[in-house]
This record gives sequence, C-alpha cells and structure tokens, in this order.
Amino acid sequence: MKYISTRGYEGKFTAQEAIIKGIAPDGGLFVPESIPLLTDDDIEQMKTMQFCEISARVLSKYLDDFSESELLGYTREAYSEEKWGENPIPLVQLNSYNEREYILELWHGPTCAFKDVALQLLPHLMTASMKKTGESKKICILTATSGDTGKAALEGFKDLPGTEIIVFYPTGGVSEAQKLQMITTTGDNTHVVAVNGCFDDAQTGVKKIFSDSAFNDELNAGGIKLSSANSINWGRLAPQIAYYVYAYVELLRTEKIAKGEAINIVVPTGNFGNILAAWFAKQMGIPVRKLICASNKNKVLCDFFSSGKYDRNREFFKTTSPSMDILISSNLERLLFEITDGDFKQVSEWMRELNTEGVYKVDEKTLKKMQMLFVGGFADDTGVTKTILDVYDRTDNVVDTHTAVGFNIYNRYHSRSGDETKTVFASTASPFKFSPAVMDAIRGEGFSEGKSNDEIIKALSDESGLEIPAAIKDLSSKPVLHKDVIDKEQMQEKVRSILLG
Repeated sequence: MKYISTRGYEGKFTAQEAIIKGIAPDGGLFVPESIPLLTDDDIEQMKTMQFCEISARVLSKYLDDFSESELLGYTREAYSEEKWGENPIPLVQLNSYNEREYILELWHGPTCAFKDVALQLLPHLMTASMKKTGESKKICILTATSGDTGKAALEGFKDLPGTEIIVFYPTGGVSEAQKLQMITTTGDNTHVVAVNGCFDDAQTGVKKIFSDSAFNDELNAGGIKLSSANSINWGRLAPQIAYYVYAYVELLRTEKIAKGEAINIVVPTGNFGNILAAWFAKQMGIPVRKLICASNKNKVLCDFFSSGKYDRNREFFKTTSPSMDILISSNLERLLFEITDGDFKQVSEWMRELNTEGVYKVDEKTLKKMQMLFVGGFADDTGVTKTILDVYDRTDNVVDTHTAVGFNIYNRYHSRSGDETKTVFASTASPFKFSPAVMDAIRGEGFSEGKSNDEIIKALSDESGLEIPAAIKDLSSKPVLHKDVIDKEQMQEKVRSILLG
C-alpha cells in the first residue's frame, strides 16, 4: 500500500517512508491510497485473540512493508504484561444492570495516558523502518504536546539508539503531574522545553520547522532527519485504530452485541486524532452508528460540526482538561480529504485559509456528510466537575477530567435522542494525572487548596481504592532535569542548538 499527501504532492510513499518522514513534503498529512477492509474471517478469528494479536492484524492491513508476524513481535513487546499488566486495555461494563455503557480504559501503560498505546509501538515501527529503508541519519523526534503525548513519546524513545527526541510543551498549559512527568525524564537523548504560550503556539512552531526546507537541509547536512511522534505521523495514528476494533470484537466475544450490531463511540478530543482512528475503524467495516466528538470549553470542533465553519480566531481557555486545550485540530485535515473523495485542491485551499486567516468554511455537501456520523458537543469545567461526581455516584468509577467531558456530552446526547445503542467511552487518562480537579469534584470545591500534589494523589487513592500508578507515585521527589523556557519565536533556534551545537 502506498501513502499520499492530503495536499496533492505528486509522489507516493511506502509505509516505512511515511513513518520516517512524519509529514508530507508539501506540508500535508499522509493517508493510505485506499482504506483496507476487515473480512468476516478476520473478525471471527479476532474473537480468540489478545489485544496485541488484534493490533498486529489491523496494522498488517495498512503497513504491508511488514509481515503480520513481524508486527506481532513488536506489539507483544510494546504491550507486555510488565509494562501494562495482564490486560492492556480493559473494556469495562459500567454497571451490571446497564448493558448500554462500556468504558475502554486506555491508560494502563507506562505514562497513564492513551498515547502510550501508540507511542510504545511507534519506536519499534520507526527503527524497523529505518533499517528497511537503509536510513543512516540520526532521527530526531520533534513534537509538541498538550500534556500526554510528550511524556509518552519520551518514554518510548528515551535512550533508543540513533534517535534524539525534543518535546515542546506550553507553560501553564499542562497539569502538575503531566509537567513533572516530562521535566523529570531521564535519558541521554531526551530534551524537554517549555514554550511561553498555548499548545497551538507550540504545534504551529513545530509545523513551521518541518516545512522550512532550508533548515531541514541544514539538519540533513549535519546527519539529522526530523520526524514526529504527534498523531500527524501515520505511524502514531494507525495503532489507535486497533483499539476500537478490539472494543467491538470484545463486545461480540462477550455476547453483549450481535454480529453486525452497530455501536456508538464517545471520544474526548482536541487534535482530532483519537476520534479519527475510530472513523478509520468504521471505514474498515466496524459497525458504528455515531461518533460523539466531545470538546471542552475550547469548542472549535463542536462549532465546526454544527456550522461547517472552522474558526480558531477566538478566546483560548485553560481548562481542567488541558490535553484538549487546542484550537487547531490538525487531524481534521485527513477527514476532510477522505470525506471529499480526495479533493486535495479544496483541502489545500481550506488549510491555506486556516493558516492565513484563521478560518475556513466547508460546503454544505461536506457538512451534511460529516453530520450523518459525527455528533459534536462541549462541556465547561463546571459541567466536567458535576459529571465526575455523577459517574462516581452512579457507577463507582472514578474518571479523569477528559473522560468526564465525553460522559457529559454523551449524557446530553442520549437524553435528547433516546438512542439506546451500546456505547463505548474512550477513557484517555488515569484520574491520578488530574487528581486536584478530580478530588475537588468528588469531595467539594476547594478540597485540594493548600495541599501538595502527593497529598491529593493519596487522598484520591484512599477515596477510590485504586492503587497509585508507579508513573505517578513520588513524582515531586524526582530531580528536575529539564528547565529551559523559551518564547515561541525561539523554537527553531533551540532545535538547532540541541542538534547541531
């Protein structure tokens, strides 16, 4: 299978080349020339498979440069019991008496966030692709993070031979636990830099560095090639498709749904990658009735699915769900390309308008196509707080702030639609990563005031009966190894100084 650019670059690329490059030469995103289908035999066989095996089967449909057995070797190592526990991504029925709601816990990996699912695997795909293509240059993973991608990427790539990794995160735009996880990261090849501004500032800066051909030529001359660990990299997005396939198969296996019965999938998202993976799963043949796109107060996606107008020219809010504090949803470009039947000229024009004017509006036909499948909604911090308590009281499950956004939007959708379709909630992070907001919701506003992060985490453990994850425990006592803070205009120079001295 070949990969093409959403903006019409004339060349085609192998899966290996797409993974190494991260982003197309014209600034577009790589997409497969065609979307592969899962056969009835595939689904039937998956009912007896573990997640690592399902992942390898799904990936083999997209990454035909690799054999399925080769991919299985990578997924077994990436999702080992040592890193994830006995079941990497458990699908949990919320109530024994309610067979409509199921939560897919994606946060049992090394950094307690759903990004681990892809970023424990991406280093395997990246290094294998380098070997297969004969790439001899050092690969620098350059990424911006709204909180979770950064640590997950650092954990995946630290001390990996032939790589450097540079993570930019927004000052004040991540939770205390997320920040501590990043700035205490060990590894001789890891670099963590705070950027004064919001996530969009960091993400825009990274995209500019990728698209600066003169700077990339300079790096290449120095023996360095840039790649990305954000979901703009197909090698990061593709592994996420597998867990939605797994969720459907698990419902079939446990006889919660009948063959062919459609499900709803609820995804809290900012950069649109996680819900786009669910869209690809549907295109592969997983029956999906609705994809519920849940936004926080930075509701640019919610407004887009309502009106067809994407407008980033708005006030930016820092919320209790910081990984979704995003106004430029990069992966939406892939959906627009697919839903317009590959109209790269139109997609390029929309992206040009977004870059120059901060706004674009899709045509009515495109909007109607999206509205047939996607439901958008948003919740502010007050709504998130109420939802955390509601889910806890109703089901005895403690959810983090991002997952609570999903529940909030779904509850309102269910109330007005009466849709009784079985529904899977993507749970994107451990509640311990956002313990102050979670405990304020459960114990009352102000509970966390004056308490240390460690005290709040212990209180959450005592309240919920959940064990404190190793990745969170004693974070505040670890030495801070990364202290750089820069302005967004200094990002390229910072990359130059790190990589070229």
